[in-house]
Amino acid sequence: MYEQHLTVLGGGNMGRALISGLLRSGTRAERISVGESSEAARAALAHELGVTATADNARAVEGASVVVVALKPQETAAVLTALGPLLRTQRPLLLSVAAGVRTSTLEACCGAGVPVVRAMPNRPALVGAGATALYAPPSVGGELRAAAERIARAVGEVVWVPEEDQLDVVTALSGSGPAYFFLLAQLMAEAAEGLGLAAPTARKLAAATLHGAGLLAQTGDADLVRLRAEVTSKGGTTAAALGVFAAADLKGTVERALAAATRRGRELGAAPATRL
Repeated sequence: MYEQHLTVLGGGNMGRALISGLLRSGTRAERISVGESSEAARAALAHELGVTATADNARAVEGASVVVVALKPQETAAVLTALGPLLRTQRPLLLSVAAGVRTSTLEACCGAGVPVVRAMPNRPALVGAGATALYAPPSVGGELRAAAERIARAVGEVVWVPEEDQLDVVTALSGSGPAYFFLLAQLMAEAAEGLGLAAPTARKLAAATLHGAGLLAQTGDADLVRLRAEVTSKGGTTAAALGVFAAADLKGTVERALAAATRRGRELGAAPATRL
């Protein structure tokens, strides 16, 4: 539950996910305002979530103790620069989920004295099962960090990273990660179809297996090595399949894939804010 006035700039998927999560956790709708340029999106937010949505970002931000930036990266700098005088007067916590927009850019847009925390959530936040990494500069105190964490926890698990560059690794791991698991499930279903299963059956079993394995991975100590070993009988079917993965250098493939995603994240983060 968040008990102070909170503003979300941007009513797209991630903005809606955060609003929905906060409402589920007990935050009252009247404590949330949204700045959103699309008339259709504003109407949907008001009708479906009961929150006040306006095209006037300054009006939305007025009186907020936390401003969540859920804008497209290429829009972020212009919107925050326009709000700069108001933000410098109010000095709310700025919690940014704008991918790739670094704290130095956010601070430059807002001006001195506005505390900034960056968040890297992932798409499962849409169903309250997200994984979010947070980073704050040393100047951001414990009370503000706790506020950012309470908001992020409304959509799932939260971890802190000590260095901003690590958010690029987080993006490669958990930000992009759902696509890797979806691809594996897709390929498993297609392979099972090739071995004789009906396509709907194969897809249903692959999706259910993905879901169930994720739930198991979240239980207890989440020891992934142990969980894998418990499914793998010596000389059995699982061992046969894992042997093929090992022979194909799956470990090396995954390492190269995450390195490529991390590298690309850093390239995007280094681009001028207007071109992100």
